[in-house]
Parts: sequence; structure tokens; C-alpha cells
Amino acid sequence: MSNQPTTTTTTSPPTGPGPAPDSIIVFPRIVIKYCTQCKWMLRAAYYAQEILSTFGTGIGEVALVPTTGGIFSVAIVQSSSSGAGSGAGSGSGDRVSDGETRETETLLWDRKRDGGFPEVKVLKSRVRNVVDPSRDLGHTDRALRAAAATATATPASTLDPVDNQTCQDCQ
Repeated sequence: MSNQPTTTTTTSPPTGPGPAPDSIIVFPRIVIKYCTQCKWMLRAAYYAQEILSTFGTGIGEVALVPTTGGIFSVAIVQSSSSGAGSGAGSGSGDRVSDGETRETETLLWDRKRDGGFPEVKVLKSRVRNVVDPSRDLGHTDRALRAAAATATATPASTLDPVDNQTCQDCQ
């Protein structure tokens, strides 16, 4: 199991004369997938609120995506475009509407891969590392540095056993 984020890239074809105003996607986009059968919606909403409170307009949008099967993951989607779009690059709040769009999705956290649910400070740190690596998170960074200095690697066997099990409601 790796604690490093994973990245996938997709390319969408150029669009027509222009999308309807409602179809403009603002990047970077955080996607939180949660299992409805496990009743993890409030947890997902809490993480969304924390990310929005910390990063404000530096995040284009946060999407809560209901799924089943014991899934809980957090990913960030960034884009760059070529052509005559209204925004290009992968900076904060980019709007992509024309031209070829290249979307890169980075999986920041997966419950099964990473062993449970993230602490908010860890999730914020992973979002920051993708969105704005030079940004200081203040007390969150200090807490992470202190934990790294005093803690040793925690064996997977000491994690909460409920977090690592397959969801019984989803079987």
C-alpha cells in the first residue's frame, strides 16, 4: 500500500462553438466519493467544508459523489487547455470552455489504500501540495511537523480494524 497520491490523465475532444454557461467547469476540482450505504455523507460534507474554508477561491469546486461498495476517496482534478478557451493552464479557478481540455486526476486519499479516513490536517496538506505547494497552512503544518518528528511509522495492524474491513452493508 502506498500513501502517495496517484495520478491519471484524460483528454477530451474540442467542444463546439461553446458550451452552455452551466457546463463550464472550474478547476481545480475536488471530488469526494462516499458510500451511501455506509452513511458517510456527513463525513464527506465535513471534509468538503474544511477544504472550502481553508482554500476558499483557490479551489474551483468541491463535488460530493454518492457511490456504494464501501468507497471513500478524495481526488483533485486539474486541467490545462489548448485552443481559444476562456482560461488556460492549471492555476486556481481556471475556467475551461473551448479547445482541447486535458484533465489530470490525482487520488489524494482512498480509504482502502490508505487505511481508513484521513485526519483533516493530512487531507489539507495533500490538497495544498497539489494546488499551491508554497502555501503555509499555519498550525496544520506545525502539527504535521511535530507528529512526523515524534512518531514512528504505525504498523497497519494497529489501525482501527473497522476502517480496514469491507463494508458489511455493501455486500
